[in-house]
Amino acid sequence: MTTIPGVLAARAAERPDKVAIRHGARTLTFADWAVRSGAVARALVERGLAPGQRVVLPFAGGEWIDYAVAYCGVLAARGVAVPVSDRIGRAEIRHVLEHSGAAAVVHGRELAPPEGVHWALPFEGLDAGPTAPLAPGPTGDLAQLLYTSGTTGRPKAVAASHANLTLGFATDPRRRPLGHSEHFLHAFPIGTNAGQAMLLNALNAHPTALVLGRFTPGRFARLIAEYEVGSVFVVPAMAIELLSARAHERHDLSCVLLLGSTAAALPPAVARELSEALPNATIVNYYTSTEAAPAQTTMVFDPTRPASLGRAAAGDLRIADPDGTPLPAGQVGEVWLRSPVPRAYFGDPAASGDVFRSGWVRMGDLGYLDPDGYLHLVDRDSDVVKSGAFKVSTLQVEAALHEHPDVVEAAVFGVDHPVLGMVLAAAVVPRKGSGPNAHGPAELTLRAVRGFLADHLAEHELPTRLLVLDALPRNAGGKVLKRELRTLLPEREPRR
Repeated sequence: MTTIPGVLAARAAERPDKVAIRHGARTLTFADWAVRSGAVARALVERGLAPGQRVVLPFAGGEWIDYAVAYCGVLAARGVAVPVSDRIGRAEIRHVLEHSGAAAVVHGRELAPPEGVHWALPFEGLDAGPTAPLAPGPTGDLAQLLYTSGTTGRPKAVAASHANLTLGFATDPRRRPLGHSEHFLHAFPIGTNAGQAMLLNALNAHPTALVLGRFTPGRFARLIAEYEVGSVFVVPAMAIELLSARAHERHDLSCVLLLGSTAAALPPAVARELSEALPNATIVNYYTSTEAAPAQTTMVFDPTRPASLGRAAAGDLRIADPDGTPLPAGQVGEVWLRSPVPRAYFGDPAASGDVFRSGWVRMGDLGYLDPDGYLHLVDRDSDVVKSGAFKVSTLQVEAALHEHPDVVEAAVFGVDHPVLGMVLAAAVVPRKGSGPNAHGPAELTLRAVRGFLADHLAEHELPTRLLVLDALPRNAGGKVLKRELRTLLPEREPRR
């Protein structure tokens, strides 16, 4: 195992002129990355940064290269990097500052420095000073605090060591990941688990990282065609937008050999459509969390197991009861993942004790393993709807809604009911365009949706409320905010 600065130094020595990151017209070679981050590290140490102190890094989506330099500079100074997205509010940034006990802020050009920190520095010019050797720290040193998406409550800080971040990194240049590609493309925000995975890919993988600061399907597809991108990484919402925009009909995407989807389960209907739109691509579902990384499951889309999230590809997987006792195949229980070098919650021992158990992480999801060891999710534990005598999987209902020819996106959630306790509500985004499916929002009625679902689901799984929206509310990581959907429902249930 090594440290992040150690990995960067090795890449710079191996191929100094190779472009590591390309963002718009700007490029960053490994040599430049090493020199500039070394200058940032020296500047931070000269200003008094001590080993283990936290440095918050607010950077906008258009500043990926500067962010990559600042991140590695903080780690080279033996500080702890705390990345935050420009898509979170100032109240959340204040929470990060206070909770992390940050000693400093290094911010990009597009974001004003937050208040309430010992000192704040603009990144501009910080990387232009002299570089001097700095003594590397142990691989067990804390390297990063990454705040969770907070879909079910206040974000928590997940602490990762250098050993965790570099686990499984290639030591032989001939065996670097994604060797089939010269470029990989993503549009993930800074400060998200998916975004950090892409930064680590830029350090470790064979291809150049091609970054789009903010996702739009047209620009994403144009970059694929222009750079003949072999590997692309998306969240399901991005995949849905690509398909809805028919980007594959206007751009040559035959170069794509791998499409990886993360952050949420890819609905089977969307995976099938991706397979048709990108006939040369292997469609892969990745399942992990900020807490569990780098442990994950991977699943190449298989029509015979359309809803499966695969088997453990890094670390270990099991289905267990709340005490962690493994359950047999076919029995529904909690999903647990284990990394050889685990993470933990920073400054929250009670929450750590509940989620992290002897290297295992409770994922907060319910699922089961089939006889071949493939994982099938039932639902997020907090999203299961208890309606009368039944427990309903919102994931199953969402998958059925995605089969509807006029539904682009769907989210299902529980709402209070005076007799049954809870019933289902659905939020859908209608398909728009020309042709036989060119329906507007008014034509996706509750009666029509229930009629379609009656052939796919049981009576107790049918939604009793329907929201038709232009877009689903999502957080910076692309996950649907179901708590916001509940606030959009009218107080009185409309007639069907």
